[in-house]
Amino acid sequence: YFLDKSDKYDSRDVERLQQDDKWVENYLIWRHDVVDDTLKMIDESFQWRKEYTVNDLSESVLPKWLFEIGALFLHGYDKEGYKLFWFKVKHHTKDPKQQLDKKKLVAFWLEHYAKRDHGKPLTVVFDMAETGISHIDLDFVRFIVNCFTDYYPNFLTKIVIFEMPWIMNAAFKIVKGWLGPDAISMLKFTNKSDVQEYISGEYLPPHMGGTDSFKYSYPPLVDDDFQTPLCENGPITSEDEHESKEEIDADTKEAGELNEAQNLNQKKMNSIEQISKSEETDKTEVKPKNAKKALTTFKGPLLHISPAEELYFGSKETGEKKCLIVLTNVTKNVVAFKVRTTAPEKYRVKPSNSSCEPGTSLDIIVSLHGGFAASLQDRFLIMAAEMDQSSGAGAPELTQFWKEVPRTKVMEHRLRCHVIESSKPSSLTLKDNAFNIPAKTNEDLHIQLTHLVQINKRLEEQMNRCLWFQQLSVVLSLLSVTVAAFCFYLAYAQRS
Repeated sequence: YFLDKSDKYDSRDVERLQQDDKWVENYLIWRHDVVDDTLKMIDESFQWRKEYTVNDLSESVLPKWLFEIGALFLHGYDKEGYKLFWFKVKHHTKDPKQQLDKKKLVAFWLEHYAKRDHGKPLTVVFDMAETGISHIDLDFVRFIVNCFTDYYPNFLTKIVIFEMPWIMNAAFKIVKGWLGPDAISMLKFTNKSDVQEYISGEYLPPHMGGTDSFKYSYPPLVDDDFQTPLCENGPITSEDEHESKEEIDADTKEAGELNEAQNLNQKKMNSIEQISKSEETDKTEVKPKNAKKALTTFKGPLLHISPAEELYFGSKETGEKKCLIVLTNVTKNVVAFKVRTTAPEKYRVKPSNSSCEPGTSLDIIVSLHGGFAASLQDRFLIMAAEMDQSSGAGAPELTQFWKEVPRTKVMEHRLRCHVIESSKPSSLTLKDNAFNIPAKTNEDLHIQLTHLVQINKRLEEQMNRCLWFQQLSVVLSLLSVTVAAFCFYLAYAQRS
């Protein structure tokens, strides 16, 4: 394909294909590991990507009014933690002159999200409330379907269709014909009474029976629902300079706890390194496929962040209300950072907007307000950028710095919330002024599973032996009965 059609591909896509194993794997998964079908899909999607100049799509090359009407945007999460891609059908009208720009808008959003979240799957929501015949555009719907079935592999979890008017039933029968069997199984037709089976009320607007007060507006581009440290909804994570005496006392106590925790930090890291080394040298067991997820540190170009993926909170019963994020500056310059969250009303983060000196580590405490519980849909965003040595690190300097720093120089890393029932989570969680070392690693679980499989195998063998003896006993019994019956017959015959 490369030799015959190299002029039809964007060289950036070819380079990515040669380097990004996850991208290749997604193509294979979506085509059920059939290599010829996978190559055909890559070929078609690469040609499409070049035709639509997907790698160069940006806000500046698309008409501003497309963003302003709010027909397409990303916002919120479903109950499985997948991002919601909203199609507000009532804002769409069929117009051949605008069709290409609208299609490029879809491609823009998909590419924007794919690059930012490394291709994590989406849940598509068609909000068809207040729609009618004038909003039917089968060509546009077919393009959207093709994006997920042909151009963005393994990118779709489900399609939630809300309140589809009966007049559109015939149109959707046509749409089903375009979908493969896998995609058809992802269709979920819902109304106000059952849509919360897939999306919780906190991410549904009132007309869908939810409580989400989000109202789309542009600019800026709707990001990932992360709130800035100081926003219209109030300070989510900011440290108010005019704190009350009670807050100051509480902070002093927290600082004391933190110092004690810091003294154990090195021991914690050493323990993790020892566990990691012992796992690497253990050649008697085969590591599970996802063992790398046990690593606790994300190694970015500016900061190393621990934990790497998830903040662990306990349930209301376990009482886990605090988690620790450790930032380590691996550059030779001061690194400014700030923390955002999708649930500003729930969390307090200290510090949320500060800087880290070269070669040093800094601890961030994430705490839940009383009465709130962590949710799987909650997310945190850590943003970091290098500062000049001459720049100050005070609040005014940081504010000005974030206004001026180019987006291309900002490192971003996202953390999910993971709610657990156990009081010993396998992450950096603050409880009783100490770090909890993970009780079970993936390697431990793998060993236990192997042990259970061996026990099960022995039980199977014993059962098979028992069945064999049982069958043998039955055969011998039948032979004995037959011999006895034959003997009686002979005895009777002689008497006769």
